[in-house]
Amino acid sequence: MPKQNELMDKAEDVADQVLRHTKHVLPHIARFCLVSTFLEDGIRMWTQWNEQRDYMNVSWSCGYFLATLFVIINLIGQLAGCAMVLSRQKVPIACGLLFGIIGLQTVAYSIIWDLKFLMRNLALAGGVLLLLAENKTEGKSLFAGLPSLGENSPKQYMQLSGRILLVLMFLTLLRFEMSFMQIVQNLIGTTLIVFIGIGFKTKLSALVLVVWLTALNCYFNAWWNIPDYRPMRDFLKYDFFQTMSVIGGLLLVVAYGPGGVSMDEHKKKW
Repeated sequence: MPKQNELMDKAEDVADQVLRHTKHVLPHIARFCLVSTFLEDGIRMWTQWNEQRDYMNVSWSCGYFLATLFVIINLIGQLAGCAMVLSRQKVPIACGLLFGIIGLQTVAYSIIWDLKFLMRNLALAGGVLLLLAENKTEGKSLFAGLPSLGENSPKQYMQLSGRILLVLMFLTLLRFEMSFMQIVQNLIGTTLIVFIGIGFKTKLSALVLVVWLTALNCYFNAWWNIPDYRPMRDFLKYDFFQTMSVIGGLLLVVAYGPGGVSMDEHKKKW
């Protein structure tokens, strides 16, 4: 047990060193990764305008006007939201736009009936929630003028909700195969994501999971190796950028910590 604690302490020291050297750029990388799926989808709305419009018209029999309106809302909402997030301008409004897009697409693409994709969209919403929490100023009480211990800060509960929703993305990546390596990967990954959910050794767990998810994403979702004419390219690209957004959410956890509602925070008071 002492050896395990010593190994964990060394690992945390390495993570702290990484954070110290990247603290000025890590939040920017995190935000870019988080909005990458919205950027890609917004650009796709432009490059595949006719295909997207025709798909909505056929799926919902809503006519060309409403189908075109859907494409326009997705294009402008996503690109404008991403631009506002990356420029740090009116971030709450940007997050509202992105939440709206997630909700709209969940209904329009019938994602609500597909558990795997629904969990991914919820994880994406968790990433946006962390983005909103990052922007929210500390110290604001719901009851102005009254003293507050800070325990009920909305920011803390946003961070908790964001962490829990990020767990859902990992669950969609589990592969239930009986090979030794796959079982080991599932056990390690599940342990890390549980640590992140409860806020235990959060920065270290999130950093390790970022490295692991990035490697898996580049290996399993290498859409750039698929020719343009094959439908699989779009499926892999969708998975790739959705995973990148969750990686962005995890990087925000690495950069800013788990928040007040976590074991890490409570350990400081022991």
